[in-house]
Amino acid sequence: MPGLASLVLADARFPGGGHVHSGGLEEAVSRDLVSDVPSLEGFLLGRLRTAGLVAAAFAAASVPVSAYCPSSSTSHSRPSLSCDDADAIRARFTELDAELEARTPSAAQREASRAQGRGTLRAVRAAWPSPVLDDLVAVHPRPHHPLLVGAVCGVAGEPPGEAARCVAYLAISGPASAAVRLLGLDPFAVNAVLVRLGPALEAVVAEAVSAADGPPSDLPAPSAPVLDLMAQAHVDQHRGRLRLFAS
Repeated sequence: MPGLASLVLADARFPGGGHVHSGGLEEAVSRDLVSDVPSLEGFLLGRLRTAGLVAAAFAAASVPVSAYCPSSSTSHSRPSLSCDDADAIRARFTELDAELEARTPSAAQREASRAQGRGTLRAVRAAWPSPVLDDLVAVHPRPHHPLLVGAVCGVAGEPPGEAARCVAYLAISGPASAAVRLLGLDPFAVNAVLVRLGPALEAVVAEAVSAADGPPSDLPAPSAPVLDLMAQAHVDQHRGRLRLFAS
C-alpha cells in the first residue's frame, strides 16, 4: 500500500513547481508531433519507457540510502546504519547523482530535473524534516528530483516501489496536464489515457525496483534522443519568446 509521502508528492497541487514543466510536450506540440489524444498517448508511452524508467530507477535506488534515518514526523524506521554516518550517505548520493547526470545528456533536462528538485526541497523539509535531506543537499544544493523523491519516501518509511511509482506517474501526468492547456484537449479523454497507461507504468515500476537492488552503474539507461534534442531546442530556439512552460 502506498504511504502518504508518495501520494502527496504525486499530487498536482503539491507546491514543488512541477506545474511549470511540460516534460518536452510544449516543444513536441510546436513541431506538430503531438496534436491530438492518440499522438499524446504515443508521446507519453515513449517518455514513460525512457525518461520515466530512468527517473523511477533512481528514485527507487535512493530509498535505501535514507530508509534508516526516519523523519521526525513519522514513526516508521528500518534501521541498518546510523543516521550519524553522513559520509556513507553522502558517498552513496554522490554516486547516484553522477550516474543520473550521465544518463541525462541534455543540459536542459538536467536543469529541469534540478529545478524541480530545488522547488520541491523547501516543501519536503517542512513536511518530512530529516538530516538525510541535508546530506543530499550537501552533494548538490539543487538535488535531482528523482533522488529527492526517493530520499523523502525513505525517511517516510515507504518501500522503493512507491518512490518509483510516484516519479513514473509524474513523468506522464505532467505532460498530460500540459496537453490540456496547450492543445485544449478534452480533460476526460486525457485522463483516460493515463488510466490506459497503467499496465505500462506498473511494468516500468517493476523493472526500476529490480534494477535498484544492484550497483548504481547498472541502473537502466534507455535513451530518448528526440526528447533530448527537443528539450535543448525548447531552451535555445525559444529564448526570449513567450512560453507557457520552462521545459
